[in-house]
Amino acid sequence: MTPAPRNLVTDIPGLRVGNAADPRLKSGVTVLTADAPFAAAVHVMGGAPGTRETDLLAPDKLVSQVDALVLSGGSAFGLAACDGVMAGLAAAGRGFAVDSARVPIVPGAIVFDLLNGGDKDWAENPYPALGQEALAKAAADFAIGTAGAGTGASTGNLKGGLGSASARLSNGATVGALVVVNALGQATVGGTRNFWAAPWELDGEYGGLGLPPAFPATDEPAPVKRLGEATTIAIVATDAALDKAGLQRLAIAAHDGMARALVPSHTPFDGDLVFAVSTGARPLADPVADPFLLGHAAATCLSRAIARGVHAATPAPGDLQPCWSNLRA
Repeated sequence: MTPAPRNLVTDIPGLRVGNAADPRLKSGVTVLTADAPFAAAVHVMGGAPGTRETDLLAPDKLVSQVDALVLSGGSAFGLAACDGVMAGLAAAGRGFAVDSARVPIVPGAIVFDLLNGGDKDWAENPYPALGQEALAKAAADFAIGTAGAGTGASTGNLKGGLGSASARLSNGATVGALVVVNALGQATVGGTRNFWAAPWELDGEYGGLGLPPAFPATDEPAPVKRLGEATTIAIVATDAALDKAGLQRLAIAAHDGMARALVPSHTPFDGDLVFAVSTGARPLADPVADPFLLGHAAATCLSRAIARGVHAATPAPGDLQPCWSNLRA
Protein backbone atom coordinates (compact mmCIF):
# COMPACT_ATOMS: atom_id res chain seq x y z
CA MET A 1 0.00 0.00 0.00
CA THR A 2 1.57 3.28 -1.14
CA PRO A 3 0.27 6.88 -1.23
CA ALA A 4 -1.18 7.95 -4.55
CA PRO A 5 0.28 11.12 -6.13
CA ARG A 6 -1.91 13.77 -4.45
CA ASN A 7 -2.60 11.81 -1.26
CA LEU A 8 -6.19 12.99 -1.66
CA VAL A 9 -9.45 11.21 -2.36
CA THR A 10 -9.31 12.74 -5.84
CA ASP A 11 -6.50 10.36 -6.73
CA ILE A 12 -9.43 8.21 -7.82
CA PRO A 13 -9.91 9.31 -11.45
CA GLY A 14 -13.11 11.22 -12.07
CA LEU A 15 -13.69 12.40 -8.49
CA ARG A 16 -13.59 16.10 -7.68
CA VAL A 17 -13.88 17.98 -4.37
CA GLY A 18 -14.85 21.59 -3.74
CA ASN A 19 -14.64 23.70 -0.58
CA ALA A 20 -16.43 26.88 0.41
CA ALA A 21 -16.22 28.64 3.76
CA ASP A 22 -17.09 31.87 5.55
CA PRO A 23 -14.33 32.85 8.04
CA ARG A 24 -16.69 35.13 9.94
CA LEU A 25 -19.16 32.28 10.29
CA LYS A 26 -16.35 29.83 11.13
CA SER A 27 -18.10 27.21 9.06
CA GLY A 28 -18.25 25.85 5.56
CA VAL A 29 -19.19 23.14 3.09
CA THR A 30 -17.30 20.42 1.22
CA VAL A 31 -18.75 18.69 -1.84
CA LEU A 32 -17.57 15.49 -3.51
CA THR A 33 -18.82 15.00 -7.05
CA ALA A 34 -17.70 13.21 -10.20
CA ASP A 35 -17.75 13.42 -13.95
CA ALA A 36 -20.66 10.96 -13.97
CA PRO A 37 -23.10 9.58 -11.36
CA PHE A 38 -21.51 7.09 -8.97
CA ALA A 39 -22.67 4.33 -6.64
CA ALA A 40 -22.86 5.17 -2.94
CA ALA A 41 -23.82 3.67 0.42
CA VAL A 42 -23.67 4.79 4.05
CA HIS A 43 -23.24 3.37 7.52
CA VAL A 44 -23.97 5.29 10.74
CA MET A 45 -22.43 4.32 14.08
CA GLY A 46 -22.73 7.54 16.09
CA GLY A 47 -25.67 8.27 18.34
CA ALA A 48 -26.49 11.78 17.08
CA PRO A 49 -26.37 11.90 13.26
CA GLY A 50 -27.69 14.65 11.02
CA THR A 51 -28.36 13.48 7.47
CA ARG A 52 -30.31 14.00 4.27
CA GLU A 53 -31.32 11.48 1.60
CA THR A 54 -29.42 8.62 3.23
CA ASP A 55 -32.32 6.13 3.21
CA LEU A 56 -32.13 5.87 -0.58
CA LEU A 57 -28.54 4.59 -0.29
CA ALA A 58 -29.71 1.28 1.17
CA PRO A 59 -29.04 -1.67 -1.18
CA ASP A 60 -32.75 -2.38 -1.65
CA LYS A 61 -33.71 1.17 -2.74
CA LEU A 62 -34.42 2.18 -6.34
CA VAL A 63 -31.77 4.83 -7.04
CA SER A 64 -28.44 3.14 -7.71
CA GLN A 65 -26.24 6.22 -8.18
CA VAL A 66 -25.86 9.74 -6.82
CA ASP A 67 -24.59 12.99 -8.33
CA ALA A 68 -22.77 14.41 -5.31
CA LEU A 69 -22.24 14.02 -1.58
CA VAL A 70 -22.24 16.99 0.80
CA LEU A 71 -20.37 17.38 4.08
CA SER A 72 -21.33 20.56 5.92
CA GLY A 73 -21.02 22.50 9.11
CA GLY A 74 -24.01 24.27 10.62
CA SER A 75 -25.80 21.40 12.33
CA ALA A 76 -29.28 20.91 10.83
CA PHE A 77 -29.07 24.30 9.12
CA GLY A 78 -26.17 22.92 7.11
CA LEU A 79 -28.34 20.29 5.44
CA ALA A 80 -29.62 23.14 3.29
CA ALA A 81 -26.22 23.12 1.55
CA CYS A 82 -27.62 20.22 -0.45
CA ASP A 83 -30.19 22.63 -1.95
CA GLY A 84 -27.42 24.77 -3.39
CA VAL A 85 -25.62 21.73 -4.77
CA MET A 86 -28.86 20.48 -6.33
CA ALA A 87 -29.39 23.87 -7.98
CA GLY A 88 -25.92 23.82 -9.49
CA LEU A 89 -26.29 20.26 -10.74
CA ALA A 90 -29.74 20.96 -12.18
CA ALA A 91 -28.35 23.94 -14.09
CA ALA A 92 -25.77 21.56 -15.57
CA GLY A 93 -28.48 19.11 -16.64
CA ARG A 94 -27.49 16.49 -14.07
CA GLY A 95 -29.90 14.27 -12.16
CA PHE A 96 -31.98 11.11 -11.99
CA ALA A 97 -34.20 11.00 -15.06
CA VAL A 98 -37.96 10.69 -14.53
CA ASP A 99 -39.48 11.08 -17.99
CA SER A 100 -38.58 14.65 -18.98
CA ALA A 101 -37.61 15.71 -15.44
CA ARG A 102 -34.18 15.37 -13.87
CA VAL A 103 -33.69 15.29 -10.11
CA PRO A 104 -30.11 15.61 -8.80
CA ILE A 105 -29.47 13.03 -6.08
CA VAL A 106 -27.45 14.70 -3.32
CA PRO A 107 -27.20 12.95 0.08
CA GLY A 108 -25.50 14.90 2.84
CA ALA A 109 -24.38 14.92 6.45
CA ILE A 110 -23.55 17.67 8.93
CA VAL A 111 -21.38 18.45 11.93
CA PHE A 112 -22.27 20.72 14.83
CA ASP A 113 -20.15 23.89 14.86
CA LEU A 114 -22.68 26.45 16.11
CA LEU A 115 -20.79 27.21 19.34
CA ASN A 116 -17.26 27.56 17.96
CA GLY A 117 -16.89 31.33 18.27
CA GLY A 118 -18.16 32.24 14.80
CA ASP A 119 -20.94 34.74 14.09
CA LYS A 120 -24.07 32.63 13.64
CA ASP A 121 -26.55 35.54 13.78
CA TRP A 122 -27.48 35.31 10.12
CA ALA A 123 -30.61 36.83 8.58
CA GLU A 124 -30.74 34.12 5.89
CA ASN A 125 -29.39 30.58 6.01
CA PRO A 126 -25.93 30.83 4.36
CA TYR A 127 -25.51 27.15 3.59
CA PRO A 128 -27.34 26.89 0.24
CA ALA A 129 -25.01 29.54 -1.22
CA LEU A 130 -21.96 27.84 0.32
CA GLY A 131 -23.06 24.52 -1.16
CA GLN A 132 -23.43 25.99 -4.63
CA GLU A 133 -20.03 27.70 -4.32
CA ALA A 134 -18.34 24.48 -3.19
CA LEU A 135 -19.80 22.59 -6.17
CA ALA A 136 -18.59 25.28 -8.57
CA LYS A 137 -15.06 24.98 -7.12
CA ALA A 138 -14.89 21.18 -7.32
CA ALA A 139 -11.53 20.10 -8.70
CA ALA A 140 -8.84 17.44 -8.38
CA ASP A 141 -6.80 19.60 -6.00
CA PHE A 142 -8.27 21.07 -2.82
CA ALA A 143 -7.15 22.31 0.58
CA ILE A 144 -7.29 20.30 3.80
CA GLY A 145 -7.13 21.45 7.44
CA THR A 146 -9.06 24.65 8.14
CA ALA A 147 -11.04 24.48 4.90
CA GLY A 148 -14.54 23.71 3.69
CA ALA A 149 -16.68 21.83 6.19
CA GLY A 150 -13.66 21.55 8.48
CA THR A 151 -13.32 25.32 8.91
CA GLY A 152 -14.90 25.41 12.36
CA ALA A 153 -14.34 21.80 13.43
CA SER A 154 -12.88 20.77 16.79
CA THR A 155 -11.87 17.68 18.74
CA GLY A 156 -11.74 16.92 22.44
CA ASN A 157 -8.53 18.91 22.86
CA LEU A 158 -7.49 20.52 19.56
CA LYS A 159 -8.85 22.28 16.53
CA GLY A 160 -10.17 19.78 14.01
CA GLY A 161 -10.36 20.10 10.26
CA LEU A 162 -10.87 18.58 6.84
CA GLY A 163 -8.63 15.62 6.08
CA SER A 164 -7.95 13.39 3.12
CA ALA A 165 -5.62 10.53 2.21
CA SER A 166 -5.27 7.90 -0.49
CA ALA A 167 -3.45 4.68 -1.32
CA ARG A 168 -2.67 2.49 -4.30
CA LEU A 169 -3.11 -1.23 -3.66
CA SER A 170 -1.24 -4.24 -4.98
CA ASN A 171 -4.29 -5.27 -7.02
CA GLY A 172 -4.18 -1.94 -8.91
CA ALA A 173 -7.17 -0.35 -7.18
CA THR A 174 -7.07 3.10 -5.58
CA VAL A 175 -8.76 3.90 -2.26
CA GLY A 176 -9.20 7.33 -0.69
CA ALA A 177 -10.85 9.04 2.24
CA LEU A 178 -12.29 12.49 2.93
CA VAL A 179 -13.30 13.43 6.48
CA VAL A 180 -14.51 16.30 8.66
CA VAL A 181 -12.96 15.80 12.10
CA ASN A 182 -15.27 17.33 14.70
CA ALA A 183 -15.02 14.61 17.32
CA LEU A 184 -15.72 14.40 21.01
CA GLY A 185 -12.61 12.24 21.27
CA GLN A 186 -8.95 13.12 20.71
CA ALA A 187 -6.80 12.44 17.67
CA THR A 188 -3.63 12.73 19.79
CA VAL A 189 -2.50 10.56 22.70
CA GLY A 190 -3.11 12.31 26.01
CA GLY A 191 -1.25 15.62 26.11
CA THR A 192 1.33 14.58 23.51
CA ARG A 193 1.75 15.60 19.87
CA ASN A 194 1.62 11.93 18.84
CA PHE A 195 -1.36 10.74 16.83
CA TRP A 196 -3.35 7.63 17.67
CA ALA A 197 -3.17 6.95 13.91
CA ALA A 198 0.65 6.80 13.99
CA PRO A 199 0.94 3.07 13.09
CA TRP A 200 -0.69 3.73 9.71
CA GLU A 201 1.23 6.88 8.75
CA LEU A 202 2.91 6.92 5.33
CA ASP A 203 5.93 9.08 4.49
CA GLY A 204 5.68 11.31 7.56
CA GLU A 205 2.41 12.79 6.36
CA TYR A 206 1.41 14.02 9.84
CA GLY A 207 4.70 14.68 11.52
CA GLY A 208 6.35 11.27 11.55
CA LEU A 209 6.43 11.17 15.36
CA GLY A 210 5.24 7.60 15.80
CA LEU A 211 3.56 6.53 19.02
CA PRO A 212 4.63 8.03 22.37
CA PRO A 213 7.03 6.03 24.58
CA ALA A 214 4.28 5.65 27.19
CA PHE A 215 0.51 5.80 27.18
CA PRO A 216 -1.73 7.55 29.72
CA ALA A 217 -3.19 5.38 32.46
CA THR A 218 -6.53 3.85 31.62
CA ASP A 219 -9.26 6.13 32.88
CA GLU A 220 -12.93 6.90 32.41
CA PRO A 221 -13.09 9.84 29.98
CA ALA A 222 -15.64 12.58 30.60
CA PRO A 223 -17.29 14.20 27.57
CA VAL A 224 -16.05 17.74 27.04
CA LYS A 225 -18.84 18.51 24.58
CA ARG A 226 -22.55 18.31 25.10
CA LEU A 227 -25.15 16.17 23.40
CA GLY A 228 -25.12 16.78 19.64
CA GLU A 229 -22.00 18.97 19.59
CA ALA A 230 -19.67 16.36 18.09
CA THR A 231 -19.54 14.35 14.91
CA THR A 232 -16.98 12.96 12.50
CA ILE A 233 -18.36 12.49 9.00
CA ALA A 234 -16.40 10.80 6.24
CA ILE A 235 -16.41 9.51 2.69
CA VAL A 236 -14.31 6.54 1.57
CA ALA A 237 -14.01 5.99 -2.15
CA THR A 238 -12.55 3.57 -4.67
CA ASP A 239 -12.37 2.94 -8.38
CA ALA A 240 -13.02 -0.77 -7.73
CA ALA A 241 -16.42 -1.83 -9.03
CA LEU A 242 -18.65 -2.32 -5.99
CA ASP A 243 -22.44 -2.20 -5.89
CA LYS A 244 -24.39 -0.61 -3.03
CA ALA A 245 -24.25 -3.77 -0.92
CA GLY A 246 -20.49 -4.01 -1.37
CA LEU A 247 -20.11 -0.32 -0.59
CA GLN A 248 -22.12 -0.67 2.60
CA ARG A 249 -19.65 -3.33 3.75
CA LEU A 250 -16.81 -0.97 2.78
CA ALA A 251 -18.33 1.80 4.92
CA ILE A 252 -18.68 -0.58 7.87
CA ALA A 253 -15.03 -1.62 7.58
CA ALA A 254 -13.93 2.01 7.31
CA HIS A 255 -15.41 2.77 10.72
CA ASP A 256 -12.53 0.75 12.18
CA GLY A 257 -10.24 3.49 10.94
CA MET A 258 -12.23 6.09 12.83
CA ALA A 259 -11.93 4.09 16.04
CA ARG A 260 -8.16 3.72 15.54
CA ALA A 261 -7.65 7.48 15.05
CA LEU A 262 -10.09 9.02 17.56
CA VAL A 263 -10.36 8.01 21.22
CA PRO A 264 -13.15 7.61 22.14
CA SER A 265 -15.27 7.41 19.00
CA HIS A 266 -18.83 6.32 18.09
CA THR A 267 -20.17 7.78 21.34
CA PRO A 268 -23.83 8.64 22.04
CA PHE A 269 -22.87 12.30 21.52
CA ASP A 270 -21.20 11.86 18.11
CA GLY A 271 -23.07 11.48 14.83
CA ASP A 272 -20.26 9.44 13.30
CA LEU A 273 -21.00 8.14 9.82
CA VAL A 274 -19.17 6.98 6.71
CA PHE A 275 -20.34 7.23 3.11
CA ALA A 276 -18.70 4.83 0.65
CA VAL A 277 -18.56 5.49 -3.10
CA SER A 278 -17.32 3.74 -6.21
CA THR A 279 -16.71 5.07 -9.70
CA GLY A 280 -16.88 1.46 -10.92
CA ALA A 281 -13.97 1.93 -13.33
CA ARG A 282 -11.96 -1.15 -12.26
CA PRO A 283 -13.64 -4.61 -12.24
CA LEU A 284 -12.83 -6.84 -9.30
CA ALA A 285 -10.12 -9.35 -10.15
CA ASP A 286 -11.02 -11.55 -7.19
CA PRO A 287 -14.55 -11.22 -5.74
CA VAL A 288 -13.37 -12.65 -2.39
CA ALA A 289 -9.88 -11.23 -1.84
CA ASP A 290 -10.48 -7.76 -3.32
CA PRO A 291 -13.32 -6.67 -0.99
CA PHE A 292 -11.25 -7.92 1.96
CA LEU A 293 -8.28 -5.79 0.90
CA LEU A 294 -10.45 -2.78 0.05
CA GLY A 295 -12.01 -2.78 3.52
CA HIS A 296 -8.61 -2.80 5.20
CA ALA A 297 -7.37 -0.02 2.92
CA ALA A 298 -10.47 2.10 3.55
CA ALA A 299 -9.99 1.87 7.33
CA THR A 300 -6.30 2.72 6.99
CA CYS A 301 -6.95 5.69 4.70
CA LEU A 302 -9.62 7.03 7.03
CA SER A 303 -7.26 6.87 10.02
CA ARG A 304 -4.63 8.75 8.04
CA ALA A 305 -7.13 11.32 6.76
CA ILE A 306 -8.30 12.07 10.32
CA ALA A 307 -4.75 12.69 11.52
CA ARG A 308 -3.95 14.78 8.44
CA GLY A 309 -7.01 16.98 9.01
CA VAL A 310 -6.00 17.79 12.59
CA HIS A 311 -2.32 18.13 11.66
CA ALA A 312 -3.12 20.64 8.88
CA ALA A 313 -5.44 22.90 10.92
CA THR A 314 -4.35 26.55 11.04
CA PRO A 315 -5.09 29.30 13.60
CA ALA A 316 -7.84 31.85 12.97
CA PRO A 317 -9.17 34.82 14.97
CA GLY A 318 -11.61 33.80 17.68
CA ASP A 319 -10.51 30.16 17.90
CA LEU A 320 -11.60 28.39 21.08
CA GLN A 321 -8.98 25.65 20.78
CA PRO A 322 -5.28 25.46 19.88
CA CYS A 323 -4.04 23.87 16.69
CA TRP A 324 -1.76 20.83 16.64
CA SER A 325 1.01 23.15 15.42
CA ASN A 326 0.70 25.12 18.68
CA LEU A 327 1.63 22.12 20.82
CA ARG A 328 5.13 22.10 22.24
CA ALA A 329 7.51 19.55 20.80
